[in-house]
Amino acid sequence: MKRTRVPKRIDPRGVGVALVGTKFMGRAHSIAWANAPKFFDLPRPVTMRWVAGRDAAATHEFGRRWGWRGSTVNWRQTLADPEATLIDVATPNDSHAEIAVAALNAGKHVACEKPLARSLKEARAMRDAAAKARTRGVQSFVWFNYRRAPAVALAHRLVREGKLGRIFHVRASYLQDWGGPSTPLLWRFDASQAGSGAHGDLNAHIIDMARFVTGAEFTSIEGAIEETFVKERAVVARSDGALRGKPSRRARMAKSTVDDAVLFLARMKGGIVASFESTRLATGNRNRNTIEVNGELGSIKFDFERMNELEYWDQSRPAAVQGWTRIMCTDPSHPYVANYWPAAHLIGYEHGFVSQAADMVRSLAGFDPEVPLPDFADAYETQRVLDAVVRCARARRAVTMDSVR
Repeated sequence: MKRTRVPKRIDPRGVGVALVGTKFMGRAHSIAWANAPKFFDLPRPVTMRWVAGRDAAATHEFGRRWGWRGSTVNWRQTLADPEATLIDVATPNDSHAEIAVAALNAGKHVACEKPLARSLKEARAMRDAAAKARTRGVQSFVWFNYRRAPAVALAHRLVREGKLGRIFHVRASYLQDWGGPSTPLLWRFDASQAGSGAHGDLNAHIIDMARFVTGAEFTSIEGAIEETFVKERAVVARSDGALRGKPSRRARMAKSTVDDAVLFLARMKGGIVASFESTRLATGNRNRNTIEVNGELGSIKFDFERMNELEYWDQSRPAAVQGWTRIMCTDPSHPYVANYWPAAHLIGYEHGFVSQAADMVRSLAGFDPEVPLPDFADAYETQRVLDAVVRCARARRAVTMDSVR
């Protein structure tokens, strides 16, 4: 029997959020919506109205624990609530398009997890629905949260201010190690739900980060490799999105239908050459999201495992004192930091989500965010690159971005 808990009525002039999804990203987004009004002076109040999940009891408990006023097992019910003005999609990739398009058509603002969709076709439908809704004042957002790491936002600022001059190289990698043979067949290893593996999950982030930091779009994919190292995985009853598990030795085995690793070479506008690598089998790398950008006047390096730091090389300094400068990005002059703690009191993973939630509320009120917010049209460009890489890997030939629409 389905159970619904109905929230009390609130001021309709605020931002009423309905979250769909109660696992890893559901927790991250819940922290964001709860804390954005505490750390930021927002132009509109935020109310955490609904959380929607598949299991009634678990969803109710999630809502109680994380501060949601109401819970439901029918996400469409949130569309009928006039005070739920923003639908936050934190579900597996196979439901992004259905939920987002329905919400946009209902006149709701939508924030969606990345990658935008399982396929370019689904992402195109989402982009087009968002463009149509935009004419009615409805906005779309995508949770590329690493843009709001202060060090990454500072890198974006340095490039924009011309500190690196002409850009020559981009090197980006996203290395994780949780996807070994003992990891069970979670939804992330099922192409019908995920679309792809490390590619959509991890390469999506570093593609977006490269586009964001450099301001340059991709022009071609010159070479690519995709590999599935673990061909079969144990089927387990749990499906809570946990990244590590201990299946029974007698568990039934089933085929893994996504990539474990994808590497590719690319060209970007302005003559930039770039390399990208994503994998879930880089033993010893827990969440190593990195980017290096080399320019005529300087370079930057970022590693999320040291997320509060940015390394900067200033080519204009005298040779005797040239060297990599480690910038501790915790000063109030750095992006977003003034809203949190004093200098050198470090921030963490969750703060990128908090900062993005705050920027989304600012955008809905007509204010400019501190750094650009990705919408569905922006995320569609990243999805085009994801698609082009797969075409390149399977056809074993270069793919121009003009051919991917």
